[in-house]
Amino acid sequence: ASLIELRRVRDLTPYLGQEIEAKILELDKNRNNVVLSRRALLEETQSATRSSFLADLKPGQVRKGVISSIVNFGAFVDLGGVDGLVHVSELSWKHIEHASDVVEVGQEVTVEVLSVELDRERVSLSLKATQEDPWQVFARTHAIGQIAPGAVTKLVPFGAFVRVADGIEGLVHISELSGQHVELAEQVVSAGQEVFVKIIDIDLERRRISLSLKQANEGLDPEGTEFDPALYGMTTEYDENGEYKYPEGFDPETQEWKEGFETQREKWELEYAAAQERWEAHKKQVAAMLAEQAAAPAVDAPSSSSNFLSDSASTGALADDEALAALKAQLEGN
Repeated sequence: ASLIELRRVRDLTPYLGQEIEAKILELDKNRNNVVLSRRALLEETQSATRSSFLADLKPGQVRKGVISSIVNFGAFVDLGGVDGLVHVSELSWKHIEHASDVVEVGQEVTVEVLSVELDRERVSLSLKATQEDPWQVFARTHAIGQIAPGAVTKLVPFGAFVRVADGIEGLVHISELSGQHVELAEQVVSAGQEVFVKIIDIDLERRRISLSLKQANEGLDPEGTEFDPALYGMTTEYDENGEYKYPEGFDPETQEWKEGFETQREKWELEYAAAQERWEAHKKQVAAMLAEQAAAPAVDAPSSSSNFLSDSASTGALADDEALAALKAQLEGN
């Protein structure tokens, strides 16, 4: 039974009646005993196939495969007769505890070849190398001055860390938590709390972002009606001359959407609605904060004027250009 397949087989019934080829391991004529091994023949064939396959594998190649097994230190991927290892550190851009957090046996994946050791017949693979770096995605879809929703993940003596995207956390320095003097971060926020923060710096090379809760709240009037969708995540693009790029299918001359661009218009409207929803949620959060401050003792209470600083230079507004504002008003109306 141990010599019928490359892996141990529990049920031999399916082999009844089958014609197979096997290698003779023992032949005892006196006892009329023959020991055969199909496994030995398969191993020889597989060895030749592996050698040829490995010789064709080169670092940098992208291959498709299937997760064949999961171990504590990663996952093995069957590339078509040859298994390669994806170490747990190469499974995802974000930190994971175990390979089962991101993959499962039988799952089809696309991986990149990192290295091939022909003498040891070892192949190292990467799953995350075939996926876009979340930091690159964040830098492409967010800008300094933008308001982003997030969740407080950790409090430290010098501030609080806020997760603003999957695998992306930024620091709100203690000086950026409130307009009032703060000794400890827990005086303002708590772990798990949902907040809106302003992006004040993105350092892609060092994979760091700096955030401000104070600036996000100071620039917002909870009773205000002026809405800038670009501040709340709506895509805003400019050409090489700094001119605003109109959405595909929108005619700037007629200020209307062209026929045949219903899909683009629907996408734009969905983005606008999502940004507006974030704006409304932010206003509610600021209103609740102000109500809490009003109910608290008046000692060290900030002046009302400090809550609504609206200087566009300090808030870093992304769309305070008159032409852009007019365009957005037209798009909103349509």
